[in-house]
Amino acid sequence: MNAWLYLGIAIVAEVIGTSALKASEGFSKLVPSIAVIAGYGVAFYCLSLTLRHIPIGIAYAVWSGVGTALIALIGVVAYRQKLDFAGMLGIGLIVAGVLVLNLFSKSSAH
Repeated sequence: MNAWLYLGIAIVAEVIGTSALKASEGFSKLVPSIAVIAGYGVAFYCLSLTLRHIPIGIAYAVWSGVGTALIALIGVVAYRQKLDFAGMLGIGLIVAGVLVLNLFSKSSAH
């Protein structure tokens, strides 16, 4: 399977796990707590497979950057959390950094 596909699965699983972490209310709710463990398990497994072909710095930058942006979006949509201009700017800069790494850096494995 393609390393970038594994990375995409890792990102989605991590976002599911993190969203469930909020819903678990400190691991006091069983189903969301199980989703946290499963989400992070799948995320780390797929990330480990990704690292066979993509340099760790690039993979982690993409994983954490895209994950951060998606979690912020879920926070706004699902949990009605506010995101001010500085927060949006910061997340935009993270996404821009990931794009620069992937589009212009020779460090990235394409």
